Amino acid sequence: MFILITSASLILIISSLMMLISSILSKKTYIDREKSSPFECGFDPKSSPRLPFSLQFFLIALIFLIFDVEIALLIPLISILKISSTLYFWSIAAFFIFILLAGLYHEWNQGALEWAS
Repeated sequence: MFILITSASLILIISSLMMLISSILSKKTYIDREKSSPFECGFDPKSSPRLPFSLQFFLIALIFLIFDVEIALLIPLISILKISSTLYFWSIAAFFIFILLAGLYHEWNQGALEWAS
C-alpha cells in the first residue's frame, strides 16, 4: 500500500512539474501588433478578415446534429426486437419517437425552423 501511495505521489509531482515548466516556457514575452494582425501582401487589410456568420444557419445545423444523433440511437432498437417481447419493443420505440416529435414540435414553436424571417 505504501508503494502505491508513493508511486502515485511521485507521478503527480512529476506531471505537475512538467505542466508548470511547459506553461512557463511556452509563454510569449511580448505581443507584437504587427504579428497578431492579418497579413495581406504587406498592406493593411481593406475589410474585416472575419465574415459575418449566420446564426440561423448555426441553429439549423445544431438541430440537425441533435436529431441525427437521436436517430442513430434508434438503430439498436432492432437488436432489442430479437431479445424482448413485441410489446416491450413498441413501448420503447413509441416513447423514444414521442420524445423526438416533442423536441421537433418545440423547435417549430420557437421559430428555429423558420429560414426566411
